[in-house]
Amino acid sequence: MKKIFMFMLLLAASNSFAQIKVEGVVKDSIGTPLELANVVAINQETKILESYAVTNDKGLFKLSLDKNSSYKIQVSYIGMKTYEELLNTKEADLKKDFTLKVDNSLDAVELVYEMPVTVKGDTLVYNADSFKNGTERKLEDVLKKLPGVEVNDDGTIEVEGKEVSKLMVNGKDFFDGDTKLATKNIPSNAVDKVQVLRNYSEVGQLSGVQNNQDNVAINIKLKEGKENFWFGDVTLGAGTAPSPNDELYLVQPKLFYYSPKYSVNIIGDMNNVGEVALTNRDLRNFGGGFRMPSRTSGTSINLGDNGLGGLTNISRAQEVVTKLIATNFSYSPKKSLDFSGFLIYNSSRMRTREESFIDYIEFEDDPNTPIDESANIPPDEATVQTGREATNQFLAKLSAKYQPNVNNQLDYDVLARFSDDEERQNLFSSVVGNTDQVDTASPFSINQNFNYYYTLNENNIFALEAQHLIKDEDPFYNALLVNDPTNNDDEENQDAFDTTASGLGLDLDQFSYNLNQDRRVKSNQLDAKLDYYNILNSKSNINFTLGTILSNQKFNSNIFQFLDDGTQLDPTPQVTDAEGNMLTAINDVEYNFSDIYLGVHYRLKSGKFTFTPGLSLHAYSNKNTQAGETLFDDNFFMVLPDFETRIQFKKSESLTFNYRMNTSFTDVTNIAEGLVLNNYNSINYGNAELQNALSHNLSLFYHSFNLFNYTNVFAGANYSKNLDQIRSLTNFENVIRTSTYFNSGFADESASLFGRVQRTFGKVRASLRANFNYSKNNQFVQGTQSVNESFSQSYTPEIRTNFREAPNVSFRYAYSVSKNDQGTNSVTYTTNAPSIEFDAYIWNSVSFLTDFTYNEQDNGEGQKDVFRTWNASLRYRKDRDAKWEYSLIASNLLDIDSNVSNGAGSISVFSSETFIQPRFITFRLQYEL
Repeated sequence: MKKIFMFMLLLAASNSFAQIKVEGVVKDSIGTPLELANVVAINQETKILESYAVTNDKGLFKLSLDKNSSYKIQVSYIGMKTYEELLNTKEADLKKDFTLKVDNSLDAVELVYEMPVTVKGDTLVYNADSFKNGTERKLEDVLKKLPGVEVNDDGTIEVEGKEVSKLMVNGKDFFDGDTKLATKNIPSNAVDKVQVLRNYSEVGQLSGVQNNQDNVAINIKLKEGKENFWFGDVTLGAGTAPSPNDELYLVQPKLFYYSPKYSVNIIGDMNNVGEVALTNRDLRNFGGGFRMPSRTSGTSINLGDNGLGGLTNISRAQEVVTKLIATNFSYSPKKSLDFSGFLIYNSSRMRTREESFIDYIEFEDDPNTPIDESANIPPDEATVQTGREATNQFLAKLSAKYQPNVNNQLDYDVLARFSDDEERQNLFSSVVGNTDQVDTASPFSINQNFNYYYTLNENNIFALEAQHLIKDEDPFYNALLVNDPTNNDDEENQDAFDTTASGLGLDLDQFSYNLNQDRRVKSNQLDAKLDYYNILNSKSNINFTLGTILSNQKFNSNIFQFLDDGTQLDPTPQVTDAEGNMLTAINDVEYNFSDIYLGVHYRLKSGKFTFTPGLSLHAYSNKNTQAGETLFDDNFFMVLPDFETRIQFKKSESLTFNYRMNTSFTDVTNIAEGLVLNNYNSINYGNAELQNALSHNLSLFYHSFNLFNYTNVFAGANYSKNLDQIRSLTNFENVIRTSTYFNSGFADESASLFGRVQRTFGKVRASLRANFNYSKNNQFVQGTQSVNESFSQSYTPEIRTNFREAPNVSFRYAYSVSKNDQGTNSVTYTTNAPSIEFDAYIWNSVSFLTDFTYNEQDNGEGQKDVFRTWNASLRYRKDRDAKWEYSLIASNLLDIDSNVSNGAGSISVFSSETFIQPRFITFRLQYEL
């Protein structure tokens, strides 16, 4: 690895030494410097664009050119006549100024090459072909090579440190609410331009009265010839798995059609090699572009997630079989009316295995806190868990936009979601023994959104936004635990679950505990607001907001036991809460919440500064009824202030400070006073009188994108202090924990620093990303209050080359340290993960790509765990325009059977070994439309 790193440094150095610099200033005819003028140098021998530059605010530019060579220099600027000159370089650097004149004629010099990067207002435009070398296959391969753009491992796109919220193709939404489907599936050879839309606003009427600096969208412009024709590709693959009875297969059709009037995109995927377009978790988080109207009001209410949210990540599965069909469409019958939407069906089957060792934490006694002397310290636990998961998910969205004129815009969206999930697990615990578990759920939800924007005149704008959500969740849980009914009276030898079973009121005289729980959660929420914007003058405006959140949740649950003879027992628990009240195995809860608020914000621009102070007055109402009796009814008022200041140093450099006070409310399951099974070893009951939590949040964000020296910098800091946070009181019986909730009087805090610097040197791009995180949380275990503190830091330097002809290499080194102080325990984990990616385009027909990662984890006590991943692909296409491609794809070439990870939770530290998919080698045939 060190040799490769040195090779890359030498390569960059040799490339720099073989070149000279040409610097100067671009001015207009009266000597005023021109910012964002384009300067290109075309090699006269190869006729290839050798270097390019964009002038800064002082008109300065800089080119890196070969020594003793001849170039055609072209200088262009909007509204100016393009200047052209021949330039011969020698051995020394040159200084060269250019003066452009106003273009009063129609005879402009033809630009032979397009600028790789141009700036048009808040839009940054990348010419995709300027960054390609032939090995690219999908959109993400192109995006990774663009300066200032980063594609994360989960498929999300970041531009200048900000996550891209929307991706469009030719101005039309592409599966609104997700970027991964686009990055993984749109063919790279169809991409002409990548337009980064900074300060993006979906509603043009509000662009001048809102702060949109955190909103970033991307629009992909297709190449000429891709409109009014189907394009895309179809891939077929086959291979042999290590097991002789398993044959590998892969079928992936990806078809696209775009015309000015309508578009259709079809993505299909069926394989058993673990390649998925969307994971189960991706689909769970697929929001469809919906945004809560109350997102900036200062109020948040948690409706909870009672589906099978813990489904395994694909990378942690031994076997993955997936089927996906997704289609996205748009239709514009006339200029003022647009329809769009998508349909997604996903089915996956997974097999998992994980072996873990869990060390539960001992907590120091607090002299100010009474100790439950009967509580046991949980013993260390070793577990072996195998499972099978099956999920079927369906999503459908329909959107309509009507804009008859510039003063009126009407939007309507509806998103339906349904899933049918099942998870079966066999868990062997060194403490509890063997347990079989089954979780099933078939939740559905319907989310509707209605927006109307009306501009009365140039100084008065109205905006109505309303969103309605209906959600129905029905999780069912079954656990079958071993039991010896003959040792119930032998305290020393009785089964580990016997004490818990007795407390739950189960029948102990059974040869197994067949434990079951039905749950049903129904949620109905309306979130709406009306905004009025008054533009006072060209520098300021004021915004009044009248809004409401109305929420109703109903929760029912029932714990029961199937006996050995097949009959059902409805148990009567023999446990009490902290106040001595007997707990039940049944819940029947209705929780009503309302927030009516009035907000006001004033926005002022003064020179480089933009100030936006504001506050909102809230009238809250909380009421919950359990078993027909009202247990809690509260009405109160709060004032929540917020403040934002933005300093715009230059067009592409700014600093933003934000302060916001937020209040948050819990969901119905945390106030339900009856017992609820999370699983057999985690039982909780709620607190009907839970109050809201309050938080103070501060953030500072800086970003700079400098095309003059190809430097991209972003950095940020966040701090949050949480008051009256909802915390759990946890007690253990062996490794089985029982928890309830309360509003903690101890403040929790968290802070983070993050940043990245990226700089391009000729054909080499270097970057450094760093993150620091600190958190302090109070927790209560076994009657003892303790402070958990965690601190983590990570550094990721990277060097990437981007040659057109020569092979390209990317070297990344990820280093992280995580320290956790929990009770009397202190653990530190150190991770070193160097990785290398290599891609080469050979003989204008062969692409070879490979990546290797070495991951080492050190627990600070002399134990080091190492795993390696190595993947490679070899692809043949007769030439760049050939329709057929033949590929040999290999994953996990070293045939590593498991990954080892270490970590710390709130009450334990753990070491786990997760078994993964074996080495797969597949042959694939791809046809391009």
